[in-house]
Amino acid sequence: MLSIVSSIYDPMGMVAPYVVKAKMILQTLCQQKIGWDEEIPHQQAHEWNQWTKELPKLQEVKLDRCLKPPRSDQPTNIQFHHFADASEQGYAVVSYVRYMYGTQIHCSFVSAKARVRPLKKVTIPRLELTAAVTAVRVDCKLRNEWKKGSEDEEIESHLWTDSMTVLNQQGGRNKEKSDPSQWHYVPSQENPADDCSRGLTIEKLLKSERWFNGPQFLWKPKSEWPTSPDKTEEISNQDPEVRIKVGVGLVECSDGVQDPITKVVNHCSDWMKVKRIVAWLLRLKRMLQQKAQKKCETRSESMELSVEELQHAEEIIVKKVQQQAFPAEITALQKCRVSTQEDASSEEYLTKRAEVKLQKEIHSKSPILNLDPVLQDGLLRVGGRLSAAAIPEHSKHQLILPRTHRVSDLILQHVHIQSNHQGRNHVLAVLREKYWILGAGVTIKQLMKRCIVCRRQRCKLNEQMMADLPSNRVKPDDPPFTYTGMDYFGPFNIKHGRSIRKRYGVLFTCMNSRAVHIEIADSMDTSSCINALRRFLARRGHVKEITSDNGTNLVGASHQLVEAIKELDETALQRFASSHEIQWKFNTPSASHHGGVWERMIRTVRKILQALLTEQHIKVARSDDELHTLMCEVENTINSRPLTRMSEDPTDLCVLTTNHLLQLRNPETLPPGVFTEKDAYSKRRWRQVQFLADLFWKRWVAEYLPMLQTRQKWLKPKRNLLVGDIVLVVDNSAPRNSWPMGRIEKIHVGNKGLVRSVTVKTQSTTLDRPVNKLCLLLEQDN
Repeated sequence: MLSIVSSIYDPMGMVAPYVVKAKMILQTLCQQKIGWDEEIPHQQAHEWNQWTKELPKLQEVKLDRCLKPPRSDQPTNIQFHHFADASEQGYAVVSYVRYMYGTQIHCSFVSAKARVRPLKKVTIPRLELTAAVTAVRVDCKLRNEWKKGSEDEEIESHLWTDSMTVLNQQGGRNKEKSDPSQWHYVPSQENPADDCSRGLTIEKLLKSERWFNGPQFLWKPKSEWPTSPDKTEEISNQDPEVRIKVGVGLVECSDGVQDPITKVVNHCSDWMKVKRIVAWLLRLKRMLQQKAQKKCETRSESMELSVEELQHAEEIIVKKVQQQAFPAEITALQKCRVSTQEDASSEEYLTKRAEVKLQKEIHSKSPILNLDPVLQDGLLRVGGRLSAAAIPEHSKHQLILPRTHRVSDLILQHVHIQSNHQGRNHVLAVLREKYWILGAGVTIKQLMKRCIVCRRQRCKLNEQMMADLPSNRVKPDDPPFTYTGMDYFGPFNIKHGRSIRKRYGVLFTCMNSRAVHIEIADSMDTSSCINALRRFLARRGHVKEITSDNGTNLVGASHQLVEAIKELDETALQRFASSHEIQWKFNTPSASHHGGVWERMIRTVRKILQALLTEQHIKVARSDDELHTLMCEVENTINSRPLTRMSEDPTDLCVLTTNHLLQLRNPETLPPGVFTEKDAYSKRRWRQVQFLADLFWKRWVAEYLPMLQTRQKWLKPKRNLLVGDIVLVVDNSAPRNSWPMGRIEKIHVGNKGLVRSVTVKTQSTTLDRPVNKLCLLLEQDN
């Protein structure tokens, strides 16, 4: 499309109204960011097809390039007429030359320029002014070229527009290359530049006499030209295209215009930076005033701001804030000062009179009434009761500031940082050495909640309401160890000849019956782990699901065990489990509480070992055989522990233990009628085993399962973490200042719609962490 448009050779703009329509289509595609190899939208494609269909008709356009009429005599007057116009699509200028031979007139087309409007949105008045500037430039160029061909001929220039904005601008201000008397008003329906700024089809262009020969009034005497409106009216300051010269000031501004101090305060986030910028502006103001008064100082200005300049800038800022926040109080104090100075001369009388008038002038609900405010050098200060105290003057009469203001927030933030992020009372004490901010205690507390440094040091770990128990912990009737939790503990040292070797305990616990099985692993390599798992399966039967931690979850384990488990090949373990139709699940990294079932059992193992052995034997066992024996005794002790409370009533059944299910032995007398004399031994044994298994699960459901109903902690739901939240990732091996900071990329929603784990993107890696291993720093905006 661009190639076709550029191939039209029309340097004088004869067919500019037709060509500009294609340029408008191209600009629309650029605004929509359509690529060079993308399909054109339907609307623009239809407009382009209509435009290209008319392209062959360009050969019908014919224009006589001899500007003069076929006459031998010389013209009495020659004039250039330039018409300018602008629309929402673009702006254009078309020029004609007008020859006068006495009373006879002849007009000819000279040139035209058409431009689409800029991509940056501008107003129609500004486009009209742009078209006017283009008309002046075209006039200068044509006049220069005309003089080269005929130096003796004098030529006049007339500029036409239908914009009152342009006429008012020209009438009110002289321009360097055009005179206000050259500008004329032309109605829009008679302006030929209007065809070029909006575009025409080729058929309308061929029929347009106005375009090729100029408007009809140019062929008539000057007396019949369109009359111009009054151009000498005053230009309104509300005109959006008028640049108003304003005086140099930092406080007084016209209504609706934001003053420089407010701009600086809203732009900066540091109190010292605000003071420095205002101080530089005040220095610039002083230098400009001296220059305007033609006062030249011999000394050169220092490149550094002085203390006095910073103090003066601070006073200017505070005065501006007080005028906005306490206008009634300041007015009342000013009235009191004038009245007391005029009515009496006694200082004591003046003070009493001022207090009385102050009570009348200031409303009783004024927030600063109890501060006994005074006005010193135009600044509102605390009067108070410490005028006789031996402390600095600025500490006796602090500057009063409102609570809800940007300047107050910046000052509080500055004092908070300068006091090294101390507590609220410390910050408040430092603040009131110079400032008195209303309700500062509450504001400081809110500031500390937003402060990233304070939150990093003091924020608590996230919590979420305790989840419901998983299905594999509340399913009865399944054989023991159908759903198993697995974990390592140790290491234990044994003597092997004269050397000492390490052995590790592998604990398997049934997720629902809480039974325990312990194996000994010779090492922490993957093959030893698989062998321990094979021995467990051979003795306890088929397992549907195994759940275990990874190395990052072993919070209470020794450093050696943590490092050894990190080296386990999880892929090999998964492959072995899948070959035995076992589903192996790994808990979320660092979520040690997810494995509370086996973590509690490991603590019980340690407690029993301490009871069975002396401390010396715990450190070094005499042989593998001794260690295996000890673990079997520990296993039996744990499986004999009561699952429910021991009853003191002798008529109650014995307390339920996991050995009831594992050993299928019942110390109690079986109820009568269960077996008969006709039953064979094998049949009676099978029925006894079945009865004991059923009895265990019935008691398990009735006695043990209800004990798991209540939550011991994390009782209420908390705010869910969201994607985009900034968090601190807990690392127990490092101090709090070194914990990495990250952004949440993905959330993992559990039951009841609560987020229990997330994926966090840190500076160096991506981590999966539970919510209780994160500290929320910044919340994502909703």
